[in-house]
Amino acid sequence: MTTTSQKSLAVIANGSGSYGVEVVEVNPPGAGEVRVRLVASGLCHTDHDSIQWGRPLILGHEGAGVVDAVGEGVTRLAPGDRVLLNWAISCGNCFQCRGGAHALCERHSPVAGTEPSLGHAHPEATTFRGKPIERSFNLGTLSEWTVVRQEAVVRLPEGIPFSSACIMGCGVMTGYGSAVNAAKVRPGASVVVLGCGGVGLNVIQGARIAGATTLIGVDLSPSRLDMARQFGATHCIQAQSGEGSVERVFAKVLEWTNQRGADFAFEATANPALGAAPLRMIRHGGMAVQVSGIEAPLTIDMRWFEWDKTYINPLYGQCCPERDFPALFSLYHSGKLLLDELVSRTYKLEKVAEAFEHMLDGSNAKGVILLDQSLK
Repeated sequence: MTTTSQKSLAVIANGSGSYGVEVVEVNPPGAGEVRVRLVASGLCHTDHDSIQWGRPLILGHEGAGVVDAVGEGVTRLAPGDRVLLNWAISCGNCFQCRGGAHALCERHSPVAGTEPSLGHAHPEATTFRGKPIERSFNLGTLSEWTVVRQEAVVRLPEGIPFSSACIMGCGVMTGYGSAVNAAKVRPGASVVVLGCGGVGLNVIQGARIAGATTLIGVDLSPSRLDMARQFGATHCIQAQSGEGSVERVFAKVLEWTNQRGADFAFEATANPALGAAPLRMIRHGGMAVQVSGIEAPLTIDMRWFEWDKTYINPLYGQCCPERDFPALFSLYHSGKLLLDELVSRTYKLEKVAEAFEHMLDGSNAKGVILLDQSLK
């Protein structure tokens, strides 16, 4: 184990609504921990939201890189290993983990636990101006180096570029898992996806891989609908904002689903006004899935729930790392899961503001920050 610390550039939210690129000190890993030299970090809307979380922290939660050092007791990883980071680590013993809901771990989940998260590295793992600093989702991937629990590290096979791999750690897993794990889309099913950004495109991929035959992408942007077709949509609707927009989309859905409505509909817009819209798109007995993590009050016309409809709000595509990441790696190698095509642009760390701007204006499917240009 190395005994030296590393200076690292990192994107830090100051707790008052702004952020900047600063120098932090990343210390050696403790027992059960791994230090990773990050190569690539995906950008997600949650990363931008976390700037407003009211406390200093290192941003980012989609990362891939190379193991630099391991702490005492770490035997399944070694320096030089290519790895993907994953924030949903499981204790294996709590109520949720015993029931198979690993992303809801009561001890380690940074968002769903019932006690303060125990999934972080030791408090002094990273310091900023001499004081410990928190890492977003216990990872903080917008940083040249990080120290994480060994359970947060998944070995990454050769042949998957770091820039493509990093986005599996949230956006890909959330979309794919929502279709495959949570909704359990069936062969021959009809599916509507509202919002064809990074997560929505991966819902489309998941539904295509699961065997859906009618796959309807809905978005305001023609360019995003072009991407939806590339990733598997069989039909596309360019939506319009304003009064009556949901009904206009529903009329087209009826046309393509034998006047019945879709078997499954997914909301991936993060727009509270559309939180209930997937209920309108599905047939009696169908399933609506709220994927984007809306955390706001919703007003729902209960007639949209008629009859026997199901509405679910899964976390992280109900990820089980030991099951899902090997499956995703295999699907990429087989050509069924498109990852390289999802990465619209890459940026240097100092261009993070530009990357956020392109994410927010919808011009990227996924933007990726390259932290080490020398590694592929």
